[in-house]
Amino acid sequence: MMQISESNNQRHSLFSAMNRFIGAVNNMDQIVMVPSLLRDVPLEYEEKGEVNNAVVLTGGNGAASYLTDRDMYSYYVLLKSIRNDIEWGVLQQGDDRKKEKLSTAVDICRVDPQEEDENLQKQFHFHLSGLHTVLSKLTRKANTLTNRYKQEIGIGSWGQ
Repeated sequence: MMQISESNNQRHSLFSAMNRFIGAVNNMDQIVMVPSLLRDVPLEYEEKGEVNNAVVLTGGNGAASYLTDRDMYSYYVLLKSIRNDIEWGVLQQGDDRKKEKLSTAVDICRVDPQEEDENLQKQFHFHLSGLHTVLSKLTRKANTLTNRYKQEIGIGSWGQ
């Protein structure tokens, strides 16, 4: 796969973060030939201090997923599910979408237009930053899982 060099600004873009994550999950998917071997194998963390930090994600089905106390197979399924949500979109159920639109419409009526624009920009930057952070963590998890799988099946230095 050909890699295009990124400028410093591009490296911090959401598009680049999504591409890195999708690339890491695609690599994981190509390396992991027998996903069932991942069952009951704990994922050891390469980063210090991340063992005690729980990251909560909401997948396409609306269920919260915690990234602690999971085996490698659970991470494998979660990472592939998130990749599919990014590539194909998240399907919301009809009732959830109606409630979301109704609450948004009520909130918009309460705020004057100038405050709304400023608030929207702040919300956008807050969520963009959070999304970038989560995608970076998920990319590291996919890379860690891939490397651990290689170690487990004895091809630790293969492909490096």
